Amino acid sequence: MRFARATGRRLFEVGIVFLGVTFIIYAMVWALPGDPIAALGGDRPLPPTVVAELRRQFHLDDPLFLQYLRYLAGLLTGDLGTTFDGVPVADRMAARWPVTITLALTAWVIEVVLGVLLGLMAGLRKNSWIDRGVLLTTILATSIPIFVVAVGAQLIFGLQLKWLPIAGTTAGWPTAYILPASVIAIFGLAAIARLMRGSVIDTLQSDFVRTLRAKGVPRRTIVGTHVMRNSVAPVLTFVAIDLGYLLGGAVVVEGVFNLPGIGQLLFTAIRTHEGPTVVGVGTTLILIFLALSLLVDLVNSALDPRIRHV
Repeated sequence: MRFARATGRRLFEVGIVFLGVTFIIYAMVWALPGDPIAALGGDRPLPPTVVAELRRQFHLDDPLFLQYLRYLAGLLTGDLGTTFDGVPVADRMAARWPVTITLALTAWVIEVVLGVLLGLMAGLRKNSWIDRGVLLTTILATSIPIFVVAVGAQLIFGLQLKWLPIAGTTAGWPTAYILPASVIAIFGLAAIARLMRGSVIDTLQSDFVRTLRAKGVPRRTIVGTHVMRNSVAPVLTFVAIDLGYLLGGAVVVEGVFNLPGIGQLLFTAIRTHEGPTVVGVGTTLILIFLALSLLVDLVNSALDPRIRHV
């Protein structure tokens, strides 16, 4: 019963967040200066009758809140909207999802493997040069803007060393994805390493580890079986939610590396004032992130009853 109430409360909270965030995105997109319909004609202005008909067709003259309610009604049937040139937003996204998902999953694997490994090494050797090196590296990694890291990686590993391609997906996986995925993974990797380090240090100082040492249990068994199992729990929560961040964080990287994914689609739509595409992509990314967050909350609530009272 308590689990059902906790689930209902979290579903309600997710719904409120979804409505609030999507309305802000919708309002900001349609508040941009310029007439997106008039821009369809390029250098040759569209006839006033055509502009009026298109505005009527897309309900652009209706109050903003009414437009948003109509958009929500379409979402209930799976309709993400239609672009100004008549193409469903879902169709445009469908062709680009494989690139973004491949990029995000590659980055996810990189940050999880390296982050857990670096955090474990630093936690087991607290205050050593390895520990200080990991802390310094993670601080530097999170201090540099992602577009600077992306351009720097292209210059060093692509143009100077010629190890990896700097643009496109023609080389296929993994060659074409390693460099951009590594750029995206840097920030999550730093967070995972620091989180894992702190968790390992706390676990090593716990009473049950002291008891195992007093009983003469080998250090390898303590670390491999007990410390890892207890330290990785908080990291799993972070990496599950971080997958949603990776999908949304591909916007800049896909633009820099010219990858034909969701991020590049969103970047192009913003530049061309293609409002329906911006709102549709933003809504989808929000749904993915909220779904992952809700799933993590429900799993944690099922495993730890204390969380249900928070």
